[in-house]
Amino acid sequence: MADVKRILAEVVARITPTQRPPEVDATLDAINAQLRKRKIRAKASLGGSFAKDTWLVGDHDVDIFVAFDLSYKDKPLSDILAPALAFLKPTRVHGSRDYFQIEDHFMFEIIPVLAIKKPADAQNITDFSLRHVTWVNARSKRLKDDIRLAKKFCKAQRVYGAESYIRGFSGHVVDLLVVHCRGFMPLLRAAAKWTPKTVIDTENAHKGKTLLVLNKSKTEGPLVVVDPVQPERNAAASLMIENYDRFVHAAKMFLARPSLGAFERQSVDFAKMAKRGSLVLVSAQPMRASEDVAGTKLLKLFEHVKTTLVEQGFTLSNAAWDWDKKHKALLWFVTKEATLPKTREVTGPPVRLSHHAAAFKKKYRRVKTSKGKLVAIVPITLRTPIAVANAASHDPLVKDKARAIKVMPWSARLKL
Repeated sequence: MADVKRILAEVVARITPTQRPPEVDATLDAINAQLRKRKIRAKASLGGSFAKDTWLVGDHDVDIFVAFDLSYKDKPLSDILAPALAFLKPTRVHGSRDYFQIEDHFMFEIIPVLAIKKPADAQNITDFSLRHVTWVNARSKRLKDDIRLAKKFCKAQRVYGAESYIRGFSGHVVDLLVVHCRGFMPLLRAAAKWTPKTVIDTENAHKGKTLLVLNKSKTEGPLVVVDPVQPERNAAASLMIENYDRFVHAAKMFLARPSLGAFERQSVDFAKMAKRGSLVLVSAQPMRASEDVAGTKLLKLFEHVKTTLVEQGFTLSNAAWDWDKKHKALLWFVTKEATLPKTREVTGPPVRLSHHAAAFKKKYRRVKTSKGKLVAIVPITLRTPIAVANAASHDPLVKDKARAIKVMPWSARLKL
């Protein structure tokens, strides 16, 4: 136990900032000055980790919410906000309600919202964002370090981020889990016992009947976290099973063998992977687009190659990908088979069904009969995982998913 306390204390010391960067408050003040100058009834406030005092050393993503008076309810908030931000030369990002990005040393996201007084006032999911901040801050005064630990742990395990190409644990979900469990270590102990369908309802909004009350489409994932300020919403709806399982596994591993390494993003051990099967690597340059768009395209490339390998007859023992969010993505696939046989058998209809049998014989050149059914002998043209991965990566279906793609077999001499 002493080792765990020492490890956690050391991590906290490493990841806790000494002060808020002056650029954050300067940008916030400048936006509010512009809003006042233009007589726009709105106020810019910090959101996310900077508002909750849970950001990490090295964090450069800053959320700013511009809350408009309810008198603007039926007006285009993004269009009204745009001129007030012109001095910052932001990029406008299209969405259910457009928001703005400024990338310099920091990545600022400036989101227009309504200053709602009750849930019924909301017109967009982001309108609840400042309420999330209020809820977490009221319950996490002694849990700031625990939230930082949980965020760092998730980042190290590659399961952090709600972006569509990650589908991991969002910052909001991490906050809710730590508050619910009352600490980082209690969260890990709870996660070690999670089942494939875990329900967390901190405020007991649904009286133990969450799965019956919430829309089925919101509870399909492995984790259901009832949003305390939007009880009809599953805050973890986008979390995919692979990231859920990875977090549970990491929690068990840390509880069994606590180490500083659990909070550090580890390099992928390709040499170890290659000993367990045939390893193929796909290097890809992302499309020139926003991070979310470029990442989503890379994810689709990954899924296409993965699906094609399975459809062609390979058994995958490992498949994943990583991206530096800038210039290069690396996809990897490990198959149990190094080479497929020259042919495969396709079972057809019973011989007695003459009409279907004739159509089957017309489709395939080599056909035999086995136990009263027709069986076609089909040649396999792409017999190695690298051949299949190469064909899949250059399929017209994914030509717009990356700018440059290179498929290569693993070699211990390969420099990545």
